Amino acid sequence: MKKFENFSQWFDKTLINADILDNRYPIKGFSVYKAWGAKISKKITEMLEERLEATGHSQVLFPVTISEDAFAKEAEHIEGFNTEVFWVTHAGKRRLSKKMLLRPTSETGMYPMFAYWIRSHADLPLKTFQSVSVFRYETKATRPLLRMREFLWNEAHTAHKDRNEAERQVNEALEIYDQTFRRLGLSYLVLKRPGFDKFAGADYSIAFDAWNPDGRVNQIGTVHNLGENFAKAFEITYEDVDGARRNVAQTCYGFGTSRTLAAVIAQHGDDHGMILPPEIAPIQVVIVPIPYKEHEKEVNAYAGEAYRKIVDAGLRAHLDEEDKTPGEKFYHWEIFGVPVRVEVGPKDLNERRITLSERVSLKRITVPFEETVSAIKELFVTLAKELEARSRSTLKNVTVKADGMDALKKAIRSKKIARVCWCEREECAEMIKNTSTGEIRGHRIDMSERPESPCIICGRKAKRVVYVARAY
Repeated sequence: MKKFENFSQWFDKTLINADILDNRYPIKGFSVYKAWGAKISKKITEMLEERLEATGHSQVLFPVTISEDAFAKEAEHIEGFNTEVFWVTHAGKRRLSKKMLLRPTSETGMYPMFAYWIRSHADLPLKTFQSVSVFRYETKATRPLLRMREFLWNEAHTAHKDRNEAERQVNEALEIYDQTFRRLGLSYLVLKRPGFDKFAGADYSIAFDAWNPDGRVNQIGTVHNLGENFAKAFEITYEDVDGARRNVAQTCYGFGTSRTLAAVIAQHGDDHGMILPPEIAPIQVVIVPIPYKEHEKEVNAYAGEAYRKIVDAGLRAHLDEEDKTPGEKFYHWEIFGVPVRVEVGPKDLNERRITLSERVSLKRITVPFEETVSAIKELFVTLAKELEARSRSTLKNVTVKADGMDALKKAIRSKKIARVCWCEREECAEMIKNTSTGEIRGHRIDMSERPESPCIICGRKAKRVVYVARAY
């Protein structure tokens, strides 16, 4: 099945065949992470948590429920999430005196506690994170990993003495996410959302929009400067060095683990199945014996020797001794995206060598047995670079300039991301969405782009170069 011709079917088939996710759970919008998907998700989470802890973030774990009173304290926030909330109203047959909700995000659950924890300037900055499930009643059609009613994510929440410190924290968060996504070989646009599309309760929002083979963008991470909005609502204040009480300034940022897994599968996979960056592959190397009659015992012993050498070097390896043909084993592990396959046959045994097949281009090389580990590690570096380069090349190819509405509509129909000029009027943004079925995702923050033509809708002077795409 061709990934770029029928992405939806390819994606669903890959999720099932590679033991990523089973979408047959009897509640719509909820899925079961199977062994391979759970392990990859864990690797991605550990990669991010490592960066957060290295930058002074402390891990916390809050309850899944939020009180109705706390949720109602920030008016703009509750308006933004009110239609997506799962309410808990009963304990058995007993109706609760106060409703609770399952966290759609955790600001209103965490910030009442921040008010207890922060007393003076010595308590700042406060930088926390947790890796949890969140629950949102999506009204659109649900999609495995991409749009679910329960999904995995990591959220960080910070508090600072003033807006300047909060602004520096936004930049640190952007760097943490960029480093993590790049280690996964992903490519994306980093876009500041228009004011009408910011996170509910934020001063502004910045998002990482990853390209997808079907032309939609996949929001894999967001960073928000909250200003003092939540501090005022939850009375999060501190005593400064002069003895005056001040509101903290806050930031929060969310890393969509489920969506990041979807992006890895969608951007790197090919018509054979998944391709995993070596760093997050549950099995980095699979060893496949290729015995011939009268040589089975010796070949299997040699394969075992190769396996032990690879494992002793600290690599995650699997020796496939199942009663299947080598071709069946090759096909199986290609679907699962294992980065490197070691093939061991009688000729390899006689010449004291091994054959390595890498997953990205399916090329095969032969190396002396003594060079097994160093050759595999070199392949890991090469594969990671190739995956990132290929992904970046695709993003460049799917991003096109649209000077007029006909060009914009053609771009969206052709599964592209369109670069357009816009006057910043919301009515023109709405017209873009209604006419093209794409939506303004925002303007780039990693470069300065000056409009070279009038607004694509009204013809007035354009103030921004923005990117338009369909989205999940």
